Amino acid sequence: AGKEGDDPPKEEPWQTALKTTVVDIEAGEFKGHKVSLWDLLHSHYIPEENRKELLELYEAGELTLEQVKTVVSTIVTRA
Repeated sequence: AGKEGDDPPKEEPWQTALKTTVVDIEAGEFKGHKVSLWDLLHSHYIPEENRKELLELYEAGELTLEQVKTVVSTIVTRA
């Protein structure tokens, strides 16, 4: 089919982790649903500068997945 280099870009392991980690949020349209951290980070609840900062810190290894989960859950729940 395609030539080498036609593959979609590989996902970074940290991105995969955010997409496969599901949170149970009892707020807004997420109430009663399991939502991936990735989707929460990209929801309207998280201001863009917060999202960028969280992603940078997480990617750099300064925040653990658990810490990102806590921060995101807190922001969404308070919104």
